[in-house]
Amino acid sequence: MMKNILISGGSGLIGQALTKTLEANGYAVAWLSRTPEKQPQKSFAWDIKKQSLDTKSLKWADAIIHLAGAGVAEKRWTPARKKLILESRTQSSKLLFDQVRLLENKPQAFISASGANYYGLDNGEEWLNEQSRKGDDFLSMVVDEWEKSIFTFESLGIRTAALRTGVVLSKDGGALPQMLQPPVAAPLGNGNQYMSWIHLQDLVQMYMYALEASHISGSYNAVAPQPVTNRVLTQKAAAAKGKPFINIPVPDFLLKLMLGEMAGMILGGNKISCDKIISGGYQFKYATLAHALEDLFKK
Repeated sequence: MMKNILISGGSGLIGQALTKTLEANGYAVAWLSRTPEKQPQKSFAWDIKKQSLDTKSLKWADAIIHLAGAGVAEKRWTPARKKLILESRTQSSKLLFDQVRLLENKPQAFISASGANYYGLDNGEEWLNEQSRKGDDFLSMVVDEWEKSIFTFESLGIRTAALRTGVVLSKDGGALPQMLQPPVAAPLGNGNQYMSWIHLQDLVQMYMYALEASHISGSYNAVAPQPVTNRVLTQKAAAAKGKPFINIPVPDFLLKLMLGEMAGMILGGNKISCDKIISGGYQFKYATLAHALEDLFKK
């Protein structure tokens, strides 16, 4: 029986929501943090750069949920930022692996974040599943290296799963507040690029499911069943919030000027299938965009 859950990246949007849900379901939750004394949650110290952590955390944990990683959309992609985006993921997994390897009693499960960016910038109308080829851009490379570091845990006999997360919809952070920040909402680029989205609560429940369902292992797409275009998502989200929408796209060149290489992440998009996790038994609470937005913007 798993009771104690150790989370890396616990103070982020997903980590905080997941912590609340785990605790509401009777789990004890602790975070790994560089500043454990400042956290509102029971926390243990770690330092990815120094490759050090408080090993008491691993002896305490029945399972690990690994969410740590520098935000890909927070800052412009300088060479130093790109290095941080990659190493905050791969080096954190390495640190955990190196320490877990030494334990006599190992955690029962290692459930990790991963990225739907694995599939590249834009595959148009093609439906993509976990067997689809990876892309050849920067974020695809990051996700590929990240997952290689995640699945080292399988060699220790630990059940391992990675959730390739799409665009997370929440009022408290992520893409939605950014899209609705300008006085008037508008599509980005041509607006026809697909956005494979997921409601934050479905993502949290998917982590819970991956934790508790012993047959869940490998990579899974953490996206809702009905991806929509950037134009549709922007228009519907604006309507749900009661914000004006104008169907005049923000041009590619302007986004590239503002964001540099990172613009590719916004101008591209993919139709990603969640059939594998559904076949694995997961049931979505918010399967349609209308239902998700209704919940997020309910009065």
